[in-house]
Amino acid sequence: MSSKDAMLVPRPEIHRHLVGSEAFGVIEKPLSTFERLYNIGALRKAVILVVLAVVWEVWGRILNNDLLFPTFLATNIAFIKGIASGELLIKLWASLKVLFSGYAIGILLAALLTAASIASRVGTDFLETLTAMFNPLPAIALLPIALIWFGLGNGSLIFVLVHSVLWSVALNTHSGFLAVSDTLRMVGKNCGLGGFAYVSKILVPAAFPSILTGLKIGWAFAWRTLIASELVFGVSSGSGGLGWYIYENKNQLEITNVFAGLFMVILIGLVVENLIFRVIENRTVRKWGMQH
Repeated sequence: MSSKDAMLVPRPEIHRHLVGSEAFGVIEKPLSTFERLYNIGALRKAVILVVLAVVWEVWGRILNNDLLFPTFLATNIAFIKGIASGELLIKLWASLKVLFSGYAIGILLAALLTAASIASRVGTDFLETLTAMFNPLPAIALLPIALIWFGLGNGSLIFVLVHSVLWSVALNTHSGFLAVSDTLRMVGKNCGLGGFAYVSKILVPAAFPSILTGLKIGWAFAWRTLIASELVFGVSSGSGGLGWYIYENKNQLEITNVFAGLFMVILIGLVVENLIFRVIENRTVRKWGMQH
């Protein structure tokens, strides 16, 4: 049979058999109550915190020595008393004021350094050199020099805080700018963007995940540097911050108050991470589809 005759042969009838959906098995399985609850990130974290609190309480009861390791319940009682008396809140506010000042100045200087590094190769070399020199240097190691330069007060604290924030923010921001794809850069140039518009509309949004990471790292470094510095010296005009509160109560053997101060430090860390940075992350990089 020739190919022409084969093309003229009618095709057999197509028989279609309808199959019920049950033959395909489970297409969309409804989630169980446990699975729905497990998908809630806040609930998972709350369970972790509860487990840690239970372990803390059990271990404290096993040791049965408040001078060595007070229980979670005793720590919370001391924490509530400190809040009610206002002493813990006053110490917290004293620390936060210094922290905000040092953090803001560090971010501003990091922005200036990063802008200079993007503008020229000399600026890039300058930033990379300074970062390699000072980023590995612990901020607390600069405390003696800060005391000589700025005296016993907030000036010294702000100096070491700026050092803690500056290099991590500048390094991550610079790395984020370098990671911006050439496609996005060409889109910005083709749209006629230049100068500040090019940076704000192309570079910053594309590099924002790295910038946000730098801000997180800078915040963590600044917070722990502040507490450590206040443990060494924290008295300015007769009052200190949380670190000094912890140090004073340690000298008085009020260990439950020491743990209450540490508990406040941890609580502030959780609040900043989950209520501030998480909100920023959800409204920026997650909303833009740059992070899952």
